[in-house]
Amino acid sequence: MSIKVLGTGFYVPPRAVTNDELSQMVDTSDEWIMQRVGIRERRVSVDETTADMATKAAKNALVSAGIEASELDLIVVGTISSDTACPTVAGMVQRAIGAKCPAFDISSACSGFMFALETAAAYVARGNVKNVLVIGAERLSKLLDWKDRSTCIIFGDGAGAAVVTKGEGYLASTMYTQGSDEVLFIPDVVGSSPFYERTEKPRFVYMDGQETFKFAVGRIARDVKEVAQKAGITLDRINHVVTHQANIRIIEFASKKLKIPMEKFFVNIEKYGNTSAASVPIALAELHASGKLKRGDIVALCAFGGGLSSAACIIKW
Repeated sequence: MSIKVLGTGFYVPPRAVTNDELSQMVDTSDEWIMQRVGIRERRVSVDETTADMATKAAKNALVSAGIEASELDLIVVGTISSDTACPTVAGMVQRAIGAKCPAFDISSACSGFMFALETAAAYVARGNVKNVLVIGAERLSKLLDWKDRSTCIIFGDGAGAAVVTKGEGYLASTMYTQGSDEVLFIPDVVGSSPFYERTEKPRFVYMDGQETFKFAVGRIARDVKEVAQKAGITLDRINHVVTHQANIRIIEFASKKLKIPMEKFFVNIEKYGNTSAASVPIALAELHASGKLKRGDIVALCAFGGGLSSAACIIKW
């Protein structure tokens, strides 16, 4: 038993922070940012929590899927930026949309939505659930050092969602973890225990850009090749590649390594930047809304990020 996508949806906050605005805060420029990462602006939450954004994406996905919240059997959210450890983002979404099903979060940084999608597929395969709401949602703006131009120019806030159900559209998948905090470090809340003596890590997102770049390009190429082989298809049969939107140069290098033309890669990084776990579902929802996805199309989804982690899958639309 496999799954298929019933509907998609996304939400980004209205506040756009342009490169020109950032240039007034840190030593950077629109030209510098566009050349290095391909981002022109990013969305930043002013008064919405991660759960607020996830809820709006979820409601849009339910409309797209044509089902009610009461028909959901499970909600899984990929996020690293919940505003509370408890309740979970998934739990807050469940209450907000009026669902009555179990709900929980998964933490795997930018690969979070992909790990959540694999989890949903596993639950459906067991036969315990039928309809699953899978969300990627992040408010990374609260974790950034807005004086560090190497990170504050890259990330943005937002949420994307997909409703999946029993079907035969999930052809193959893979997940990968390489435990490491040297290349990409994302902080969590530090308490005030008088007994804890270990020196704390930095309080903001830290990233070794060069090592992250190499990891990302390598994993996209390996993971997409692996899932294509598992699905029994050649790379030229892939109609669309929806990859994590971290850096346009990463996507271009991956395109060359895979020998898949850039025209097949969906790209929206210029508008939203890197929204971590929300990146892939936002891109998928925009591709779906564009009308370019046709029944029977082969879609490769892939992500990479902190952990270090990566994941990919092949979907038949």
